[in-house]
Amino acid sequence: MWLALLLMALVVGGCGSSKKSSSSASGGAGGANSPAAEAQAAATGDIPDNQVFLTFRNPSSGYSIVYPEGWAKTGSGDKVTFQDKNNVIYIAVQRGSKPTVSSVEAGVAKLKASTPSVKVSSAQTLTIGGEQVVKATYSSESKPNPVTGKRVRLVVDRYAYYKAGRVALVDLGTAAGVDNVDAYRMISRSFKWQ
Repeated sequence: MWLALLLMALVVGGCGSSKKSSSSASGGAGGANSPAAEAQAAATGDIPDNQVFLTFRNPSSGYSIVYPEGWAKTGSGDKVTFQDKNNVIYIAVQRGSKPTVSSVEAGVAKLKASTPSVKVSSAQTLTIGGEQVVKATYSSESKPNPVTGKRVRLVVDRYAYYKAGRVALVDLGTAAGVDNVDAYRMISRSFKWQ
């Protein structure tokens, strides 16, 4: 069900406009920080290199994470989403046992029941901030845009963090072909249990 909400949020977000806020650019005209370069990056969904990030603290679920300034926040408590265009950060906290590669793969595979376009790749264990985290990557098609009817191929990196009987699933999604690797790596490393 949460995947359906995530996909719906991505489709709705792609239909409207968004407010972009970034730090001041420096450098000469026509450089990587020029208004034309920023406009092109914003049009494709790339998170600009000079993007300002803010820290979100969720005391009720006991974590903090950074997110790009200007992204719309929805939800509260155990389920929070930050979104801009086809870019999304979805965080869901629940009670559970320590995630394993097979449990995370099984969780993503269950998404196929409600969203047949889900394609799952294998999961792996990483060390982030001295803690073991399980990461899986999957892709799916969005629902058709209500105006154009077009679908967007979405690529999602799912991170499963664990502490004292709590599991946080953090999905970092973007349209296929958009290069948000560096920004999403920073966001995934910023997650901290409180």
